[in-house]
Amino acid sequence: MITYNVAILGATGAVGREVIKILEERNFPVKEIRLLATEKSAGMEINFRGMNRVVEVAQPGSFKGIDLAIFSAGSSASLKFAPSAVKSGAIVIDNTNAFRMDDSVPLVVPEVNPKEIFKNKGIIANPNCSTIQMVTALKPIYDEVGIKRIVVSTYQAVSGTGKDAIEELKRQIIQYTKGDKLTSKVYPYQIAFNVLPHIDTFHENGYTEEELKMTRETRKILDDPELSITATTVRVPVLYGHCESVNIETEKKISISHLRKLLDSAEGIKVVDDPEKLLYPTPLMSENDDNVMVGRLREDYSIENGINMWIVANNLRKGAALNAIQIAERLILNE
Repeated sequence: MITYNVAILGATGAVGREVIKILEERNFPVKEIRLLATEKSAGMEINFRGMNRVVEVAQPGSFKGIDLAIFSAGSSASLKFAPSAVKSGAIVIDNTNAFRMDDSVPLVVPEVNPKEIFKNKGIIANPNCSTIQMVTALKPIYDEVGIKRIVVSTYQAVSGTGKDAIEELKRQIIQYTKGDKLTSKVYPYQIAFNVLPHIDTFHENGYTEEELKMTRETRKILDDPELSITATTVRVPVLYGHCESVNIETEKKISISHLRKLLDSAEGIKVVDDPEKLLYPTPLMSENDDNVMVGRLREDYSIENGINMWIVANNLRKGAALNAIQIAERLILNE
């Protein structure tokens, strides 16, 4: 078996740790693993395949001899280190916003546009977590009957912000139960028992960067620059698992029974949709399930070809780490 030298930039973060975990779970053919982070995290140890590995400070020369580098340390780190990694001969799979809208960089969800992987010039971009789960669920419909318009409202877990946000929610819950004053550092308001219609920075047009990411990325992945799409992204007090309420207008009519069969047979999708038994996807279901789960399938009677659905996925796994590793798996299988 051919094995590969793999570097993880941002190894101590929530996504980085999930990448390491999934590499082991899926028995990815790793010859050497190199764990990289900032000086703040250098010297930490992370277990991989029964051995503690020391986290090193990321430097331009850190990628010598590396075949695959998975980046999850923020856009500035990706912009700083990706060129040197590529120059060293590595293929970079980047989980930040640094290269997603670069015309020369493929933006890939393996179940949706796998052929784009092999058009890379050394860098492949992982889409935003909320985009990944939505396009995975919508691609079979797009291919079957076309989609004219998408309206999406997200309900996103705090783990999408990172480790500090996870700890903030846990801390606030403890503070609340003790009757203490709730303190907020990560978010502008308390997140425990609250809902914040604000993810990332606001633009002059009133939309947030997260909402614009979903719009731009969906059009690029589906290769449909004129696709009508509008998004509202919301942070909710859930640890793991992003949810989305999605309304679409299709080009042609599709029955709910046909839609259910179509989605049920698609790669990476699990239909959880039985109202009589109160079966529908929830964030807790996504903690141990790597599928994009779809439920609450129903017609929107307010328009001619309208469909409503509810989409749930694990944002750290399918929304980030797993998607990156699935890209890597496709890359090596083609060799």
